[in-house]
Amino acid sequence: MKRIQFIKSSLFAVGASLLTSLACAQNFPDRPITLVVPNPPGGLVDTSARLLSEPLARVIGQPVVVDNKPGASGNTAYQYVAKAKPDGYTLLISYSGYHVANPALMDKLQWDPIKDFSPIGLLTVSTNVIAVHPSVPVNNLKELIAYAKANPGKLNYASQGNGSVSHIGTEIFKQSTGVDMVHVPYKGSGPAILDVLAGQVQVFITTPPSVMQHVQSGKLKGLAVTGKSRHPGMPNVPTTTEAGLASFQLEAWVALYAPAGTPGPIITKLTDSVKTSLALPEVKERGDSAGIELRYLNPQAMDALLKKELPYWNKAIKSANITLD
Repeated sequence: MKRIQFIKSSLFAVGASLLTSLACAQNFPDRPITLVVPNPPGGLVDTSARLLSEPLARVIGQPVVVDNKPGASGNTAYQYVAKAKPDGYTLLISYSGYHVANPALMDKLQWDPIKDFSPIGLLTVSTNVIAVHPSVPVNNLKELIAYAKANPGKLNYASQGNGSVSHIGTEIFKQSTGVDMVHVPYKGSGPAILDVLAGQVQVFITTPPSVMQHVQSGKLKGLAVTGKSRHPGMPNVPTTTEAGLASFQLEAWVALYAPAGTPGPIITKLTDSVKTSLALPEVKERGDSAGIELRYLNPQAMDALLKKELPYWNKAIKSANITLD
């Protein structure tokens, strides 16, 4: 009898939980949604969040607030969202450099890249640009490699922080070309680009939003883009393949995640709303002008991408002996 009562109680509890989740999903959202960004303002990640926030607010019917929480190589934001209430109101704007690299870079990570987050969808992707200050006496990628080899340790390179795509990518670039450059990490693209423009740091491999306008104006030299095709905002900048370094390609992505345990109906509502928002013509225009490619993937496809990239970046980081020191 007690066992039957226990089973009935358990079934009742499960049913009540499901009804509560459905009720929450039906009313969702009834207050502002926060997009937590692991970087300071400026650059690919923050720009992607702001590309999404305004149209998503219109589509979903509630304000969407961008909350920049930089620090600890992205871990401040990731830990914050991982521990947030899984109700759909606190979401993570995830950067590939943190999501797939930090697990390989840190032994005691306070969040799990798969278990602690539920994917909502891929938002944007971006190639990278190899840019240098005009004071560097080179005009193409081959000349940069030759100059760096002839002057080991003379050039400094900027990154958005330890473990970022710009950090890992530049270290892979160093390994593949045999050059020696000194790493200067920053807390995001915004602070980094200021020192690059001032010539205090000479090299920056980063996404187009950080450097495109400066390459266009001549304040920086764009030597190559690290994708398979030229960037429409910088049509005169060759690809690494065209510049003679076909082995080096680098792409970053930004995706939207909720805390693990967020009810399925809420994930579906967010996913559908994000897909609709990214499909708006004005959002594509804004993305093009910022040098960012909108590329939506649903939660299942995003999950598959993450699980594919985690071992790839782990191997790249270990083989290049990249550390956070």
